[in-house]
Amino acid sequence: MDKRMAGKGKLLIIDDNEELLFALQLFLNSHFAKIDTIKNPNQLLSQLEVDEYDVYLLDMNFKAGINSGNEGLYWLKRILEFDANACVVLITAYGDVELAVKAMKEGAVDFIQKSWDENKILSTLLSALKLRNSKLEIKGLKEKQKQINHQINRNTQFVRGTSKAMTEVFRTVEKVAGTEANVLIVGENGTGKEVIARELHLSSHRKDQVFVSIDLGSLSDNLFESELFGSKKGAFTDAKEDRMGRFELASGGTLFLDEIGNVPLHLQTKLLTAIQNKQIVPLGGNTPIDVDVRILAATNCNLFEMVSNGTFREDLLYRLNTIAIELPPLRERIEDIPELADFFLHKYADQYQKGECVFEKSAVKKLSQHSWPGNIREFQHIIEKSVILSDTKKLAAVDVLLGEELQLPKKISDSLNLSDNEKFLIEKAIKHTGGNMSLAAKELGINRSTLYDKIKKYDL
Repeated sequence: MDKRMAGKGKLLIIDDNEELLFALQLFLNSHFAKIDTIKNPNQLLSQLEVDEYDVYLLDMNFKAGINSGNEGLYWLKRILEFDANACVVLITAYGDVELAVKAMKEGAVDFIQKSWDENKILSTLLSALKLRNSKLEIKGLKEKQKQINHQINRNTQFVRGTSKAMTEVFRTVEKVAGTEANVLIVGENGTGKEVIARELHLSSHRKDQVFVSIDLGSLSDNLFESELFGSKKGAFTDAKEDRMGRFELASGGTLFLDEIGNVPLHLQTKLLTAIQNKQIVPLGGNTPIDVDVRILAATNCNLFEMVSNGTFREDLLYRLNTIAIELPPLRERIEDIPELADFFLHKYADQYQKGECVFEKSAVKKLSQHSWPGNIREFQHIIEKSVILSDTKKLAAVDVLLGEELQLPKKISDSLNLSDNEKFLIEKAIKHTGGNMSLAAKELGINRSTLYDKIKKYDL
């Protein structure tokens, strides 16, 4: 097994004292998988092209008579340019301590004085190695998070539509996505407010960072602070460990506050403070934590009316409402229904392995005539259920199962009574043809006049 994989890293020592290089290599050999040394720092960059190191032990001065430490600062900068996660420990003389502290502000992780203290040298370098491993682990987690975000966002597809209302929506999205402006998205339930929020995130410079969503309407007063701001161990009965809140989880990315209109007035002040100061204090904690989040909020409430009747803070509204985007209900963008229907039909046909399915004109007409009180959410659920229950790849109006029609299909009775079964077959033929009596009669193998007689007979 590779020593490095067993927990030991690779060390590069850069110092012009040959005796010190030899002594350090001899002493540290059993603690690192590999140790390389360089006397001349001008060889450093070429060495970095050849190999990769976890920890660097770097002298501050190399030229005789010069003790400014500028050389060390220069090479520190070059190492960090090559590898931002490098862990550099400085070797300093007694008089260089103040300079070493300055270098730590520039990115060094620690320093060792030139007095030979084996315990200090070893503990400092092993701590640096531990920090390096932590940095690499965090880097790996961030890369994994990017991949997860990419997968989630790839699966969160949507249809823009060509209606005038949606064209205006996306014109606004394109203008504000690249900014840091807070955005308030308003619209009826089911109009796709979170989809628009994700599109704003994906079109921003934060797109590779996390998108965190929280439904504020589902939070009780007791959970509000801990969910948003986190909590410290012992803050309340079940707080058995520190817990990170949504603001801190979203730091660097985007925080989507859904159902913002449902936040009680007495909690709105805490939310405003966090957004305004870009700081949160976990429940049970005392130390503020800086957070870097872009706020997107959504509601189906009229917040201006709520401000007027005193149930929503005006200062919070204006903090959220830098830019407002209003999503139209589906009934006001009927021209988008054919495209939406085709999109969801293919999505669910693929999901349920139904093969290539298409909507007949009668189905699209039926979809276009419905009022859709549940908007896009209702629309896609209807399409999904219709795909699942359909026995054909060409879905007609009868196959589009709106709410009142969505029931288990009737079966032909076990009865051998001709009238019972004839009534069922006539009903099925009429539904299947979307009420076209000529086609229904043809399907049944009878003429239209006979069909009308039977409709009267069975009171259909």
